[in-house]
Amino acid sequence: MLPHRHRSDLLEKLELQPLPFDNKWTGKIAYLDRDGVLNVGSKSYINDTDEVIILPEAGRCVGELRRAGFRICICTNQSPIDRGWWNHNRLAKIHDYIQDKLLDEDDDALLDLILYSPYHPISNAFARKGNPGMLQAGRQILEAAHKGIELDDSNFTYNHEYSSFDESTSVMVGDRYVDMVAASNHSVHGIQVKGEIGILDAIDEILDNRGNI
Repeated sequence: MLPHRHRSDLLEKLELQPLPFDNKWTGKIAYLDRDGVLNVGSKSYINDTDEVIILPEAGRCVGELRRAGFRICICTNQSPIDRGWWNHNRLAKIHDYIQDKLLDEDDDALLDLILYSPYHPISNAFARKGNPGMLQAGRQILEAAHKGIELDDSNFTYNHEYSSFDESTSVMVGDRYVDMVAASNHSVHGIQVKGEIGILDAIDEILDNRGNI
C-alpha cells in the first residue's frame, strides 16, 4: 500500500522550485503533518475547503523554513477516502486551498511535496503514520528531483529494510503521538506541537537548532 501524491502519480518526476535567495539544498527536509500543524484539526476530519482554518502564522513559518534551506514535505493520514466519505479529488481541492492560503501570507510558503495515506486505520498500511512509508517516499522523491534522477520500481525502496538517508538535519513536526512514532521509525528528529498552535509551536526550536537537530 503506497502513499499517494497530490495531483501526481507517486513516482512522477517532481519539478522543484528554487529555494529562497537561491540557497543550495543540503538535504534538510521538514516533514510536516497537516491537521494541527498547518490548519486546525477536527475529530470529524476536514471534509471541504470551507472547513479549513489556517493556524496562526503557519504561512510565515513555512516560509521561514524554506528560507532556512528546508524542503517541505507534507505527510498526512487521510482515511476518509478509504472509508468512502469522499474522494481523492475532494482532497486535492483542500490541499490546493491550503497552499493558496499559505502563499497569501508568505510568498515563500511553498509546499514542495504533499503526500497522503488514504487508507483505513485497520489496514495498518505501511503508508500510514506511525509507519514511516510516507517519509521514506518523501525523502526519495525530493532527492531524485534534486539530482535529476527518475524513480521507478528498480530504484525506489519502500519497506522495513529501507536504508535511511542521513536525516540528522531534518525534522518531523506533528501534533499526535503517531507522528512521533513515524519520526522515530524514520530516524528523524520529531517535535510534537500543540494542535491549537501548530507549526508556530516548533519554529523557534527548529531554526535555533537547524544545524544540530
